[in-house]
Amino acid sequence: MPRQTAIALVAAATLLACRVENAQIQRALNTITTGDLAHHIQVLAADSMEGRAPASAGEEKTIRYLVGQFRQLGLKSGSGENYLQPVPLVSLTPDRRMRLAIQGRGTTTTLAYGQDFVAFTSRIAERTALENSELVFAGYGIVAPEYDWNDFAGSDVKGKTIVVLVNDPGFATGDTTLFHGRTMTYYGRWTYKYEEAARQGAAGVLIVHETAPAGYPWEVVTGSWAGGRFLLETPENASRAAVEGWITSDAARRIFRQASLDYDSLKAKAAQRGFKAVPLGLKASVTVRNTLRRSSSNNVLAVLPGTARADEYVIYLAHWDHLGRDTTRTGDQIFNGAVDNATGTAGLLVLAKAFKALPRPPQRSILFLAVTAEEQGLLGSQYYGTHPVVPLAKTVAAINMDGLNVLGPMRDITVIGFGNSDLDRYVVDAAQAQRRTVRPDPEPEKGFYYRSDHFSLAKVGVPALDPDAGIDHVRYGESWTRRQRDDYTANRYHKPADEYDPNWDLTGAVDDLRLLFRVGYRLANESTFPNWTPGTEFRAKRDSMMAGAR
Repeated sequence: MPRQTAIALVAAATLLACRVENAQIQRALNTITTGDLAHHIQVLAADSMEGRAPASAGEEKTIRYLVGQFRQLGLKSGSGENYLQPVPLVSLTPDRRMRLAIQGRGTTTTLAYGQDFVAFTSRIAERTALENSELVFAGYGIVAPEYDWNDFAGSDVKGKTIVVLVNDPGFATGDTTLFHGRTMTYYGRWTYKYEEAARQGAAGVLIVHETAPAGYPWEVVTGSWAGGRFLLETPENASRAAVEGWITSDAARRIFRQASLDYDSLKAKAAQRGFKAVPLGLKASVTVRNTLRRSSSNNVLAVLPGTARADEYVIYLAHWDHLGRDTTRTGDQIFNGAVDNATGTAGLLVLAKAFKALPRPPQRSILFLAVTAEEQGLLGSQYYGTHPVVPLAKTVAAINMDGLNVLGPMRDITVIGFGNSDLDRYVVDAAQAQRRTVRPDPEPEKGFYYRSDHFSLAKVGVPALDPDAGIDHVRYGESWTRRQRDDYTANRYHKPADEYDPNWDLTGAVDDLRLLFRVGYRLANESTFPNWTPGTEFRAKRDSMMAGAR
């Protein structure tokens, strides 16, 4: 056979194979519909699910629904026979009658729980307390050698209670030479500040809440922290500060006035390099009394086995839980969590159906992972990250879904943490197929990359993608979309008002899910492993992991 003829035949065969594959992909994409998505959201966000709190009757109903759907699709269990990975939890429910007393300068300021402060403990204990604990203003409560920053330099806060600001100095100043400017780093997250307080030996830590740098209003703090909390029972808990909590900015100003200090001027000084912690000359007292209950919640795992490399996995994940029911509230007591995160969990089911519709499964396996206790501090995904059912070195990537687009079609899609990994180019390519663009987080100051379950997998080295809805609406544009997002954050996020709305336009969510299908399908049919961008905090762990596997 002449060489040119052979080349032509190979080219024709390749073209035919591409057309067949594209037809197969399109068949799967066609199963992703607004009708299926809306149905699953309505079921998961219904009042009958009671807000999907971990270790509740709402959890039992939720996981029964998820397992039933995965079984109906013909997916295999990802953990034994029952699709469940038990996650041991401890519930701590504080007595809300506590008061925070600030004494000194000849007077006592008494703060009201819920109105002025919330306090809790990460220790597994029925009682913890601060008793005449010296108060110290420690700026942002950050030790970051790579940024030449140490708010504790020259200070000893062992046994004392520190008052710290939320976010980091870059946000406060907008100075791009400080941390990442307006983009929040992990140092700005409340989780870091509690962890650093423990490392410094503090007895207590109070974060001053302000809506802009926190990224949410005070009602989110009370809705998320003022009720019962779940914890993983780990050795690290015993070393945490005895009392952790939040105070409002108004309460902070009252405390600083009592200390004859100006809150706003000290806040400005705290954003400057070289700031030194300031003793307030006041003492704090509060007692946290807890009702303890040990229980177990569940991650739900379903698998579509691969063909040629079935021992390698691509993970889609979403958290099924929300905040449950608050029986102390008047009126609506159920935190339905429709957007957060019935939408993402519904998306998980819709994607599972799409992959199952392929005439032939991908070469790699797909793990559909619905995790618990995200709202309690990413506990379900944290547990999976430290107890993976699939070896991490065999885990290709993770794709997270937390709050899908309910506003309609967008010209763009957002990648939270854009620039962190090779996964960005997969999204760019899939977006181009839809004639859409990819943009970084439009609200980087809110630290979303550290606020959802992909972060638990990133911390153990797995490249993790956190896509979010676009903001350039096909019909209404960017300013309209931003207003809708701000309205959701102010009026429905982590509130009973986050309910299913039949007026939602889910066509944009369908676009995003089809895009994420293409990303996962491509990852599942390649032989290479994506990695983190050089210089990111997760790269060394992944490199070490993969070197060990080889």
